[in-house]
Amino acid sequence: MSREDSFNNIMSRLNTLIAFGVAFIISAGAQEIRPGKVQVYLTAKKTGQRLARAGDLTFVNMPQPTEKQPAVFVDPAQAGQTMLGIGGALTDAAAETFYKLPKDKQQEVLRAYFDPQNGIGFSLGRTHIHSCDFSSDSYTYVTDGDKALKSFNIEHDLKYRVPFIKEVLATAGKENFTLFASPWSPPAWMKDNDTMLHGGTLKPDCYDAWASYCAKFMKAYEKEGVPIWGMTVQNEPMANQVWESCIYTAEEERDFVKNHLGPTLAKEGLGDRKIMIWDHNRGMMYQRARGILDDPIAAKYVWGMAFHWYANDSFDNLKRVAETYPKIRLMLTEGCLGPFDFKQIGDWTMGETYAKSMVNDFNNGAVGWTDWNVLLDTTGGPNHVTNFCFAPIHADISTGQLHYLNSYYYIGHFSKFIRPGARRIISSPTTDVLLTTAFLNPDGKIAVVVMNAGDKEQPFSLWHEGKAATTTSAAHSIMTLVFANPGGASLAVRED
Repeated sequence: MSREDSFNNIMSRLNTLIAFGVAFIISAGAQEIRPGKVQVYLTAKKTGQRLARAGDLTFVNMPQPTEKQPAVFVDPAQAGQTMLGIGGALTDAAAETFYKLPKDKQQEVLRAYFDPQNGIGFSLGRTHIHSCDFSSDSYTYVTDGDKALKSFNIEHDLKYRVPFIKEVLATAGKENFTLFASPWSPPAWMKDNDTMLHGGTLKPDCYDAWASYCAKFMKAYEKEGVPIWGMTVQNEPMANQVWESCIYTAEEERDFVKNHLGPTLAKEGLGDRKIMIWDHNRGMMYQRARGILDDPIAAKYVWGMAFHWYANDSFDNLKRVAETYPKIRLMLTEGCLGPFDFKQIGDWTMGETYAKSMVNDFNNGAVGWTDWNVLLDTTGGPNHVTNFCFAPIHADISTGQLHYLNSYYYIGHFSKFIRPGARRIISSPTTDVLLTTAFLNPDGKIAVVVMNAGDKEQPFSLWHEGKAATTTSAAHSIMTLVFANPGGASLAVRED
């Protein structure tokens, strides 16, 4: 057997086990929790456990742990932000790959991601306004120079993307799913560099036309049965990319929102749609917030601040923005790993990278978390500028085989058990080995996520109001512990 055949054989067997894992999590989290018990769900390296039910723990009296007893303290009396949702991006690339799969595999993808009982229950989605890098080509919705937008139509999106999103909504439940949109670039003729690619800026005399274009996009999608909850102003507004991109300074973004986008959406009957600024890396968040939100007229149109995870971690910048502008919601709107290499799809650190970001983002105030493409092919695309990357699920369109990366399960430890409307509560570890966050759900259940990215197992006690349940966090594992809050769900329904 050749090395390539051996690798393919191993991957086939691995995906059989993973497919079993997807089936195994059916109804996970839907079971009744007995008083004093903690349900455990586990994903661990070098095991077949993938979001696997791992038994129950029992709370026993422990008024005061000693300093030598590692613990995770959970305090539902201290509430933070309210969860909007967790999900991923519904791009052209994801939709095109989806429709190249057999029907049964299409249904598997829908269940795996969007079914809250039989999958990991994604409740949040991002899509793009005309093309982005993860499209097969560059395109817009109007003919060149049509400032009045009389030629506007979304015919391109009706082939793959809109039907795909409608299937997502049918699986998740339209009322349970929040979809927002982001533009990568205005049409070339609206920009000073006359191309959708390579940065450039929006021409001042096209500000109104571009704002109207965004409003028309929302209305066109909603006419097709795809409601758009809100939008970011511009994807990565400080990045000059080889793909669709456009540069805005803080002042330019402020003035576009204040004088054009905000008023246009209000005039078009879309004033309740949410506007998020920035949509770029954490590093410059605070400076960007100051440049826009210190203007009270601009700020009245801004619901939140979007951010990405590329470049530095800079988690503290979320906290700085949240403390300075407490009414502004924070949301990660894009994160992925790359460049794509099929031989690396079994790399365990991918899931750990996701969980590290999610724990820290939530603990610093994020109300939502949106992965990049939900589905790509085995080249890491399609992508019209060969900017290939990883997704939690890759599809071999020649065979129909689905490859589940461990990032799928790591995200699922959050998305399946931390539901929209949940309220973040305190989850405080006594050891740096463990990363943790916790939420109180609207149904009164507390979900505590604990990750150990180290090479050694770590015993600890889950401590809650004078009682503790003792367990062990395996090396390179993530676990979600679910138990009923004796106080009910009063904090979870409180408004921000």
